[in-house]
Amino acid sequence: MGPPGARPGGGRGGPRARISSGDPEAQRAENAEAPKIPHLLRRIVELFEPHRAALITTVVLVLVGAALSVIPPLLTQRAFDDGLFPTDAAGQPTGPNLTALSWIVGAMIVVFVVSALLGVWQTWLTSTIGNKVMGALRVRLFTHLQSMELSFFTRTKTGVIQSRLQNDVGGVASVLTNTVSSVLGNTVTVLAAFVAMLLLNWQLTLIALVLMPFMVIAQRRVGQVRARVAAKTQESLSEMTAITQETLSVSGILLSKSFTRQRSEIDRYDDENRNQIQLQVRQQMTGQWFFAMVSIFMSSIPAIVYLVSGWLLGNGADITAGTIVAFTTVQARLLFPLMGLMRVALDLQTSSALFARIFEYLDLKPAISDRPEARAVPTGADAPGGSLLGRIEFDHVSFRYPDADDDGRPTLDDVSFTIEPGQFAAFVGPSGAGKTTISYLVPRLYEASAGSVRFAGVDVRELSQESLMSHIGIVSQETYLFHATIAENLRYAKPDATDAELEVAARAANIHETIASFPEGYATVVGERGYRLSGGEKQRIAIARVLLKDPAVLVLDEATSALDTISERVVQQALDDASRGRTTIAIAHRLSTVVGADVIFVIVAGRIVEQGTHAELISNGGVYASLYREQAERPQVPTN
Repeated sequence: MGPPGARPGGGRGGPRARISSGDPEAQRAENAEAPKIPHLLRRIVELFEPHRAALITTVVLVLVGAALSVIPPLLTQRAFDDGLFPTDAAGQPTGPNLTALSWIVGAMIVVFVVSALLGVWQTWLTSTIGNKVMGALRVRLFTHLQSMELSFFTRTKTGVIQSRLQNDVGGVASVLTNTVSSVLGNTVTVLAAFVAMLLLNWQLTLIALVLMPFMVIAQRRVGQVRARVAAKTQESLSEMTAITQETLSVSGILLSKSFTRQRSEIDRYDDENRNQIQLQVRQQMTGQWFFAMVSIFMSSIPAIVYLVSGWLLGNGADITAGTIVAFTTVQARLLFPLMGLMRVALDLQTSSALFARIFEYLDLKPAISDRPEARAVPTGADAPGGSLLGRIEFDHVSFRYPDADDDGRPTLDDVSFTIEPGQFAAFVGPSGAGKTTISYLVPRLYEASAGSVRFAGVDVRELSQESLMSHIGIVSQETYLFHATIAENLRYAKPDATDAELEVAARAANIHETIASFPEGYATVVGERGYRLSGGEKQRIAIARVLLKDPAVLVLDEATSALDTISERVVQQALDDASRGRTTIAIAHRLSTVVGADVIFVIVAGRIVEQGTHAELISNGGVYASLYREQAERPQVPTN
């Protein structure tokens, strides 16, 4: 019995997903619930820890640049009052002072040049830091996903996983690259501008401050709305990625064409695309009215300043033209950093939902992991009492798949057997009996619910997964080849294999002559999932790949069941050759492929009901004899 929803792409939407009620909108709303991650801000800050020195340099550059940004308005005041319209002690105009004006203008130019150079340096630093943090986060997430157990991938859509790596990590890129410099720079600029405004005229400064509390409150509310919309947007992107991955793969295209479902797939993608467009527009527009009002208010301040200045002058206040010009210049410079701060605050609130989704995956604990004291598989002199490499034992093993329906019956129920090194053992029985599950438990792709599985005399839970898997080779019914050359696919088992080693493995798998007949030989690109090759050719390349690994144990999971008679015969010969000298576990549907096995285990409803050689089981007249007779007497389809 295989795991429920065992085909990637047919599972549920992620670790928090539940069975859908059938209402797409309800499901989408459920999926968009942002996970609650404790200490989220602290964990985001920790991402920058490896770049502390660069961050300190960035902070210094930001502070210096922000301080320099308020100098030109103050110099503007001096340019007006001391250069263009200077007065004597009695307050009478004396005419332009070109010497003073030249020095002031020169100082302004120097400030502009220095600020520009510092800005370039700062941009390079922030871009480098942000992209390194983003890259490290993406690799960290990919590495963590590699450690997850097989059942995680059988219940999670591949497109959803891809979306976390691409869309979610990419979605926080701007926050990672610009947030530190933007927050520091704009904060210092805003504070320096307010100080400059106070130094120029405290009455006029009050005008610029009167509505600040209301804007902060409004900004917070807008940010909360944008965070919710961002979560829904990313979930929609996940769904679009999943649809793309499912329908534009070779298998998906073949399926849609064979059932003439292209139109429905286009409609499905179009529906989600429309939803994505609406969410993107909604996300962009959320807060635009708020920023429009802020912009109107800030842009109106100069006019109000002129009005208030006229009133103050009319009441005898000592305000010069330079002060008014400098004040409006400072206030104009205040608009952009203040808007920038508010936008960053919104971006932080928005990106918190994306960070939460990323950390949600990073916080997943693999159901199967190495123990602290895990050791390598004992071989040769390391093995007590002589090497048992290749020996497999099941000791009262029971197993139930995670998330399986609770029907009261486990997939495997109290199964015990021993396979000696070098033996060819076959597992046969009705579909869903639990044969493939045994092949999953040997390499510890799943963990036994009860009992123990021993490899080379050691419980597999005491062995490191890498060491255990290095001694096991698997050839399944669904051969997976990368969109690469034959040589590259073979070297996946042994990256440093020589061309001679590739040829030896290919000859052993009875595929070398076929490869040599291709115009490009071993440099032939096989296409996605090997679709440019026939089923028999793919299987023999898979066998050659396993032979290159040279495992002590070979697991054959119905490796010929999907092939035609001629291809099956060729592949079966390759499998027979590959199994010599190593322990072989064959999960078989066609009993004719295992008649020569050293021992055959018959499984029915998760239990071993018979075991023995082919001859012994036939003579017993039990379940095996019945299955064999049924296959032998199955009527053949007549040919014309």
